[in-house]
Amino acid sequence: MDEARPRELIDAPAGPPTVVRDAVGLDAARRGFSVDPGQEPATLALDTLAGRLADPAPDALSGLYLWGPVGRGKTWLMDVFLATVAPLVGPTTTTVRVHFHDFLRRLHGERFHRGSIDAALDAILGEARLVCFDEFHVHDAGDAMLVARAVRALDERGVRVVLTSNYPPSGLMPSQAYHHLFVPTIDLLTARLDVVEIGGDRDHRRSPSEDLRGFRGGAFVWPATDARLAAAGLARPEPAEATTVRIGSREHPVLAVRDAAVWLGFEHWCAGRTAVADVLHLADRFGSVVLDGVPALGAQAPDTGQRFANLVDVLCDRDVPLHVLAHQDPDETLRRHGEEGVALDVERTASRLALLRRLEPVPVGR
Repeated sequence: MDEARPRELIDAPAGPPTVVRDAVGLDAARRGFSVDPGQEPATLALDTLAGRLADPAPDALSGLYLWGPVGRGKTWLMDVFLATVAPLVGPTTTTVRVHFHDFLRRLHGERFHRGSIDAALDAILGEARLVCFDEFHVHDAGDAMLVARAVRALDERGVRVVLTSNYPPSGLMPSQAYHHLFVPTIDLLTARLDVVEIGGDRDHRRSPSEDLRGFRGGAFVWPATDARLAAAGLARPEPAEATTVRIGSREHPVLAVRDAAVWLGFEHWCAGRTAVADVLHLADRFGSVVLDGVPALGAQAPDTGQRFANLVDVLCDRDVPLHVLAHQDPDETLRRHGEEGVALDVERTASRLALLRRLEPVPVGR
């Protein structure tokens, strides 16, 4: 199957609706940029899907799998699509939009409390007939088996979905030791969904922006001297400010809590045994996050790099300002050294860190 060719478009009627394309164009103009040619196949596929939402509910999983490199506008296109069609589908087609980190956290918790995948999906998605999953990915073997069961349950329910991912379906669960166990789910996704690649050679997140709200209001500071911190509007905590944040039954150490800001130490929050659910709790509770003492990840264990990537992912998705206080520049922070260390999703993490202001050393003589 050609992964870049939407299967549904082969039989689409002449003159497909342009409601999504029009909305994408208007939103791009409002933001001050033009639609990238690499985004056009996805826009066309989303318009085709929008035209079918009024049809009777399908009896199996259907929809789109949008994938491509970081910063190509996958999330933006999905969000414009959802905002456009939600008022049009009427009360009988409930829509839900979830980030995949949030979905996995809730799926684990609801399944534990309710005892079955179906009951967990009822609690998370309700009667939704259109579900948008952002940043769909599977790296962990335990998550993979749970996701496989959830995909089968969605298939039995006949839910329409839009998935965004940095990976083609064949790239999910990339571990050689476990990939074969996830192949049946990959085959189901490719059989049911139109797989559309969003291409282009431009990472839109790296474009200059004057918008410093939310996540963009943070900074990447190196080296984290007092002068550099002051330029970021920060002051390093005193030892007496150290405290803990209670999450569930566990007390997690933090360097300080100042009003709505929490200061985290890298050793506990990335090198220690923390989970995505812990970072989601921080994003819900605090208005900004400072992560202190970030080393070059190439010298760290792979799990450490993945926790750092997860922390960046969650705070970016929740639009919570993040200040990264590092010993080296962003490139060296993420640089691979052989096969060990660093995050699995280096490109996505680098793209998101590029959203932050960079407070770097001032060259000598300036």
